[in-house]
Amino acid sequence: MTMNEILFLSHRMPFPPDRGDKIRSHHILRRLAGLAPIHIATFADDERDMAEEVELAAMARSYRLVRRVKPLVVAGVQSLLQGAPVSLPAFHSPEIARYVEDALANNRIGTIYVFSGQMGQYVPDDFKGRVIMDFVDVDSAKFEAYAESDTGPRRWINAREARLLRAVEARMARRATQSLLISPEEAALFRARLSPEDAVTCDVRVLRNGIDSRHFDPAVVRPEPRLLDCEGPRLIFTGQMDYAPNVTAALRVMDRLLPRVRDLLPKATFHVVGRNPADELLARDGRDGVHVWGGVEDMRTWLSAADLALVPLEIARGVQNKVLEAMAMNLPVVLSSAAATGIGGTDGLHYAVADSDADLVDRVAALLAHPRQGWTLGLEARRFVVDNLSWQATLAPLAELVGYPGGAARHAA
Repeated sequence: MTMNEILFLSHRMPFPPDRGDKIRSHHILRRLAGLAPIHIATFADDERDMAEEVELAAMARSYRLVRRVKPLVVAGVQSLLQGAPVSLPAFHSPEIARYVEDALANNRIGTIYVFSGQMGQYVPDDFKGRVIMDFVDVDSAKFEAYAESDTGPRRWINAREARLLRAVEARMARRATQSLLISPEEAALFRARLSPEDAVTCDVRVLRNGIDSRHFDPAVVRPEPRLLDCEGPRLIFTGQMDYAPNVTAALRVMDRLLPRVRDLLPKATFHVVGRNPADELLARDGRDGVHVWGGVEDMRTWLSAADLALVPLEIARGVQNKVLEAMAMNLPVVLSSAAATGIGGTDGLHYAVADSDADLVDRVAALLAHPRQGWTLGLEARRFVVDNLSWQATLAPLAELVGYPGGAARHAA
């Protein structure tokens, strides 16, 4: 019997594709569904995710969507009792475990595609087919970075999570047929954290993120009127705004960078656009040129109305979708070296890289003072992502990875 079906395990519902990890999983899932009958197990974070269940039903031979409701404190206690990283009990569901067991027993599944390390716990030891482990980025290194910047109990918690996750990542890499990372830099970091033996025997590859440049095109949207009504120049930062690195970066702009920019350009404003803004951000809304807008229906219109994207991330894993989206929208981008990692562009041609507060302010001020220079930077940025980072190009290796060299057509359901 030919085992030609795919089981896709994802820690977040791939619909709607409105944040970094969901954008990647969304495009990968669509590509896989075009190759073979697919079965899907995934979690919903909220009712908005649950409302997209119809998308799974239309795509999948079978699926299981589970609302994730386990409190973090419960997952924390379970992790202590199990000696496991918190992320494993946080994403453990008996319902999904039963679904995976039934799907493997009753279907011709030859490949399991695991999106994000939390879902590796559902791969049976006795499964004989391909296991593609898409780590995306190196989570354990991210928690190490958190621990280095934290104090008190949080420092211990993050250091423990980093240590245990590193062991889990190594175990999953040994189990996988191939392990995927989002950029050459992340792949090199992942290999460097394995034992010498595992670094030789584990097949670690790169599967880059892409951008839908036909969707993210300034020619097809109108700028957001509410943003145009604000004083300018208008600086923008986008993303999931309860995610700690995003919160830290936005606060850096509000408290340290924007005041210095406004010393040079008194009407400059800073706009934070994205879901679930943290209380620290909301507390600064409406003060000293700061505007916190929350979630919006169409990010493209807000990018189109901005004058510059400022992305001073201090901790950044993988490739930043917020940067790719701004580049595709012809927007000049000033960013930290961490935020530029994995994109592959050239400083001064496709974006402007700076790390210290003074250098970031200088590069922002220079681009805003010379609009033609900023326009040229944005134009070259879009040209770069269109030529190099389309999803069609970045996902080209996927068919061979899952056993369909040449991109075989989907089998009839």
